[in-house]
Amino acid sequence: MHDPTCGGDVRTLPCAPATRCAFPRHAGRRTGLRGLFILLFAATLPAQAETLARVASPGGTLSVTLESQHEGRLAYRVDRGSRPVIAPSRLGFLLGDGRLERNLELVGQSSRSFDETWEQPWGERRQVRNHYNELRASFAEKPHGGRDQGRRFDVVFRVYDDGIGFRYEFPRQPALDEVRIRQELTEFAVARPATAWWIPAFEWNREEYLYARTPLSEVGIAQTPITLRSDDGLHISIHEAALVDYAGMNLARGGDGVLRAALTPGNDHSAAVVRTAPFNTPWRTILVGGRAGDLAESSLMLNLNEPNRIGDVSWFKPAKYVGVWWSLHLDEETWGTGPRHGATTANTKRYIDFAAANGFRGVLVEGWNPGWDGDWFANGWNFDFTRPTADFDLEGLAAYGAERGVHLIGHHETACAVSHYERQLPAALDLYARNGVDVVKTGYVCDAGDIQRQDKAGGPVIREWHEGQWMSNHHVRVLEAAAKRHIAINSHEPIKGTGLHRTWPNWVSREGARGMEFNAWATPPNPPEHEANLVFTRMLAGPMDFTPGIVSLKGRGGQQIESTLAKQLALYVVIYSPIQMVADLPEHYAEHPDAFQFIKDVAVDWEESHVLAGEVGDHVTFARKVRGGDEWFLGSVTDEEARIVEVPLSFLDPGRRYRAEIYRDGDRAHWKTAPFEFVRETREVRSSDRYTLKLAAGGGQAIRFVPVD
Repeated sequence: MHDPTCGGDVRTLPCAPATRCAFPRHAGRRTGLRGLFILLFAATLPAQAETLARVASPGGTLSVTLESQHEGRLAYRVDRGSRPVIAPSRLGFLLGDGRLERNLELVGQSSRSFDETWEQPWGERRQVRNHYNELRASFAEKPHGGRDQGRRFDVVFRVYDDGIGFRYEFPRQPALDEVRIRQELTEFAVARPATAWWIPAFEWNREEYLYARTPLSEVGIAQTPITLRSDDGLHISIHEAALVDYAGMNLARGGDGVLRAALTPGNDHSAAVVRTAPFNTPWRTILVGGRAGDLAESSLMLNLNEPNRIGDVSWFKPAKYVGVWWSLHLDEETWGTGPRHGATTANTKRYIDFAAANGFRGVLVEGWNPGWDGDWFANGWNFDFTRPTADFDLEGLAAYGAERGVHLIGHHETACAVSHYERQLPAALDLYARNGVDVVKTGYVCDAGDIQRQDKAGGPVIREWHEGQWMSNHHVRVLEAAAKRHIAINSHEPIKGTGLHRTWPNWVSREGARGMEFNAWATPPNPPEHEANLVFTRMLAGPMDFTPGIVSLKGRGGQQIESTLAKQLALYVVIYSPIQMVADLPEHYAEHPDAFQFIKDVAVDWEESHVLAGEVGDHVTFARKVRGGDEWFLGSVTDEEARIVEVPLSFLDPGRRYRAEIYRDGDRAHWKTAPFEFVRETREVRSSDRYTLKLAAGGGQAIRFVPVD
């Protein structure tokens, strides 16, 4: 299991040897951030609680109680039946002119029930039920110490049977116009000792860390989602939904199981968020389930977002794609121009021909535009997104692909010169739109905290965080501009996913985790447990462009990927994205035609999805039905332990016979000693059957179920 990078008490922020901590280039920032966190760790006063309101979920599974504690402080608690989930936890803010926490009185409350079923244009399931009970509680400050500011805000809770969301809403008011939020005082006091799966916040490599598994008491400052399993087996995930015009929330460990909100700082540290009332914060979310699979099956994150804002998105086609990508990470080709340049006209035609021959819709090309020569990582201001390099015929390749039913997938790497990118964005997207490029992969490669913002050409460059308020707004600006041109966005090095692909369904995927490229060159590569961790952590935030399908099982210099061949196939079902890369080189697929057949057949858009079995970081098995079709696909992966998993096939239609096309680990398979030990076979099954999955160490199994009657 992976050790945390920074696991100490956040009051002192110690770091493990040979790791890079927050603000590697800006030592002054570290002091300011630490001082801000010290404010979060004031001693908790004894609670003298008065119950103010209570709301239960539609089925009565979960309930939320709102309390007034010592000195008029607010707190909430969450119970699952008679079982405490979140013990009394504080609410409130540190504002630019003081605290908004004490001497609060309830001045009004209302409740309502809501139940609808809405349809996703693409996704893990077509139909989504949005069923909750809501409590709105309005508060105002009482006069205190000769001061009567009269500031007001609401706290809104939406309670589902599988989780809750709550947020603060600030109405328009004379006493509080511009709101400068230094920090939230929001707490999540986990009621029982728990194991936590988490990655560190404010570290240089953004979200791209291996997940640590530690006692909750050893969590440092964690990114969300953070996933917990209590000592009595309850599964909990804490995250946020609808992150709009606000700073991303991290979680800082307190005492006695308490996690406290730690907002990503703004550029000057006087405020993490600056807003004008009326406005609301993102939803703070708590998923709760009796099994790990309950977390992965929840639609709470989507339901807490606003409906589709851009209308018809039928122009976006979920699909698989290939591209000039893996060869770059293998260092066989280069992003920059020269004798090994990957983005040439001839090389791209080769990939277009490969895509057309095998039914893949897209071809991604990285390194097609000027700016890659030299140290692009240090100087993204040289990128030109409005013209190709001399050896890349963009218009000719777009036409060549169109004749063969293949679309180019665009690439905009900013190297974090974000204002420079925004100035070119309209012309750059127009260029793509004219050439039928309807999906663009964006990139923000730089150390965390080094986003480059320049409000006026020639003005000073300001440093921002990837998950700060300014970048939250930047991503929406990109989505708006792209939607006008019927272009979808797949963002890498992104802000975290918070369900906004419901509101902006052209935000089709993102990276935001340690992807397949780490297997090409990282030491260590991703371990066998990595994907079983992702399903119950990062994947709770939304689709991920993981780029599976490396059937060669080799990285740069022959580095071994810690996976079997069958597992690479199963990842197409397990790690969800509506765009899936067929990431290996064409010549490697020619060496494994049996395995390649599954990659050609597997779908990417689903009618419904179910977790049949799984434990966080150990194993997981999904069954998914093709949208608009009768076929089902199953994907199962395990960690470093070989295991046998028995699953029911009750998801299949009763009374029908299916041909199960099975791609599994061979009897002697092992990720380290026999990764290519592989069997392809068929058998007939029905919904009444139970099926036994035999998974090798680091292995997996993939199955296509085809009706035969």
